[in-house]
Amino acid sequence: MSLNEILLIGNVGGDPEMRYTPSGSAVTNFSLAVNYRRNRQDGEGQDETEWFRVAAWDRLAEQVNQYVVKGSKVFVNGRLRSRTYQGNDGQTRFVNEVNAFRVLFLDRPGRTGAPGAGDDYQPRSGARSGGQWSPPGEDAESVEDLPW
Repeated sequence: MSLNEILLIGNVGGDPEMRYTPSGSAVTNFSLAVNYRRNRQDGEGQDETEWFRVAAWDRLAEQVNQYVVKGSKVFVNGRLRSRTYQGNDGQTRFVNEVNAFRVLFLDRPGRTGAPGAGDDYQPRSGARSGGQWSPPGEDAESVEDLPW
């Protein structure tokens, strides 16, 4: 038996970027900052931030592009994928990224970027408008509502 699954909760580091593959599939990429607080030997707390590259595909890509903005708090469930690509300088580059199959928007109602934020919520500017937002899985208003 094998398992490749990653669960992350963090803040989006910049506005997501959506593009289309030559075959027409939508893909949205964004960076995710996950913070960890640890105590140093002197008893002082120290924050560490780990950055992840996340890719969402198809309908999930469109939802992420429409509703997620820099600073949004999200839960990402996906699998870790390693790949190589050719850089502009001709060098081969290696990258690890999370291929998301679920992204839950955790911002509380009334905060920018949160679906369900009330009548004043607007998708981020430049985002294509879609129909009613529905999560790619169970609804989660807060971290306590996540399925684990």
